[in-house]
Amino acid sequence: QVQLVESGGGLVQPGGSLELSCVVSGTIFSISIMGWYRQAPGKQRELVAIMYSGGTTKYGDSVKGRFTISRDNAKNTVYLQMNSLKSEDTAVYYCNAKNPAWKVTTYDYWGQGTQVTVSS
Repeated sequence: QVQLVESGGGLVQPGGSLELSCVVSGTIFSISIMGWYRQAPGKQRELVAIMYSGGTTKYGDSVKGRFTISRDNAKNTVYLQMNSLKSEDTAVYYCNAKNPAWKVTTYDYWGQGTQVTVSS
């Protein structure tokens, strides 16, 4: 059974930084497209950042230049470094693992979410 467990959320002041972590159980991590998504109250879930197994990254427009996604295949862990946080970054952040396009067996796993609140 694959599990994704996020950690690192919390309360931070505007302009501050936080780092989220997501540990993935099982053997899928190294091939998976790993991503971070977020959902604010009353809004749809949106892409924050994704990282392919080869290292290619994509970011949502609102976080470009402020957030950085990285992964450590030896630790089955994906990170999201968030800098220059704004109040509009307040949301529940979810970790996601998807199958690569070449894999016949598809999967789409989600973590339970971690709350990030940016407020003074």
